[in-house]
Amino acid sequence: MKYLVLPGRILYSFIFLISAPGLFTRQSIAYAIAKAVPLAQLAVPAAGVIAFVGAVSILVGYRARFGAWLIVLFLVPVTIMMHNFWAAAGSARVMQEINFLKNTSMLGAALMIAYFGAGPFSLDARRARDSSSSA
Repeated sequence: MKYLVLPGRILYSFIFLISAPGLFTRQSIAYAIAKAVPLAQLAVPAAGVIAFVGAVSILVGYRARFGAWLIVLFLVPVTIMMHNFWAAAGSARVMQEINFLKNTSMLGAALMIAYFGAGPFSLDARRARDSSSSA
């Protein structure tokens, strides 16, 4: 079972690694402005940095608990502001509700990583082994 954690971290990180660069585009900033995101010109690229750093941290398992909290910091405002399905109608409502639910499931996974850590086959596990063997 311990072999499942590494592919889980890889698959989980993938969505953030792939989507983070898109948060540096004019289109993403314009969409955030249309959604009334405060200081969108700063907030959207900052969100990209937070998502990317959190994802890399989880991926390699280096300070993964901190990386998971970065993902939480990214997901909470994005989910509420960008996927507010309750303010949409028709097919837009359906799409926003799907994205809202996707984000809440990813939020749940981030909270689990924040609690349990990176698991085996991570730099955190290696650091823990090294520090316990030197004690």
